[in-house]
Amino acid sequence: MVRFLRRFHEEEDGIGTVEIILILVVLIGLVIIFKNQLTSLVNNIFRKIVSQSNSI
Repeated sequence: MVRFLRRFHEEEDGIGTVEIILILVVLIGLVIIFKNQLTSLVNNIFRKIVSQSNSI
């Protein structure tokens, strides 16, 4: 059991640099692809916030 835990601990290095870079590339790609939809969504949300805050 102790040997298993040692091997498991030595084997786990956490998230590597390559994985982080790949995740960032995918996220940036999604933002570029859906830029117009995201902009319109954020604008609609802020419009609703402003209109509802005026009624308070």
